Amino acid sequence: MTDTDTSTSTSSGEQFAQIGAVRLCYETFGEKALPPLLLVMGLSSQMVLWEDEFCEKLASRGFWVIRFDNRDVGRSTIMRDSPVPTRLQLALRDRRGASYSLADMAADAAGLLGHLGVEAAHVVGASMGGMIAQLIAINDPNRVLSLVSIMSSTGNRRVGNPNAALLPLLLRRRPRDREEYIRDFIATFRAIGSRRHPPGEDRLRAVAERCYERGVHPAGAARQLAAIVTAEDRTPLLARISVPTTVIHGDSDRLVSPSGGRASASAIPGASLVMIPGMAHDLPPALWDRVIDEIVLCAERAREAMTARADSNQLQKEDVR
Repeated sequence: MTDTDTSTSTSSGEQFAQIGAVRLCYETFGEKALPPLLLVMGLSSQMVLWEDEFCEKLASRGFWVIRFDNRDVGRSTIMRDSPVPTRLQLALRDRRGASYSLADMAADAAGLLGHLGVEAAHVVGASMGGMIAQLIAINDPNRVLSLVSIMSSTGNRRVGNPNAALLPLLLRRRPRDREEYIRDFIATFRAIGSRRHPPGEDRLRAVAERCYERGVHPAGAARQLAAIVTAEDRTPLLARISVPTTVIHGDSDRLVSPSGGRASASAIPGASLVMIPGMAHDLPPALWDRVIDEIVLCAERAREAMTARADSNQLQKEDVR
């Protein structure tokens, strides 16, 4: 696989942050004075898959919403000097095929928060983004106010596995021609998406066109996949997470089976598991309000916990006096 840069000029809302050797493209919604909420997207998925209206809805619920392109996708740094894993290396989970880790990607995201002057944020991740969000909470716990992990898993190879029929989808050669890319994008979401809430083709085409115009990098997708398949089982580490956590999963997910969501919720102390009927491996507009309500509830649990700690600390000070 090789990279094809189809980028066009940057939109007015997009900005860039240099995080070590990686330059991240990001965009914000809402008022900066509001509690920050970081959205982390999944494998080979640009930040615009957190669709504008979804982000605007979140902002209207009282958040300063931050979305960004992970390394090796969209307008963020494409790791062109890093080798591309072979299909055999991916199939065998060969660590020699991985140029970087999910922990490196989590450090990118935490670095973006630092760049923005954010001490701590509510963190929401989808699919691979859920894995990255988990690692931010594990490795940089002071950065996380609450955690929402959507359609993700723990890294335990016995859970969250894709339906065998979808394996070719993960290992396929990604098209670089514009029309082929759009057809492949639409076919992918039809294969993994919610059949009870089928996406309209016009909407999928519009998102696909936007992604193509922002930049298509097939080799980056392979490198991200290598980071996923070579990752360690996070189950023991998830027990360290102490912030309010909600795990959301669709009961019809064929790409990351529901066992991944159940295992994630079981591994994180006090986590709430929300299994959504009919949801597969996507975020259909019909379910946005449900997902956003759960994000808001998790953030409220964090706010209540912080208030309780502050009240307890005040009482202790008064007792000392």
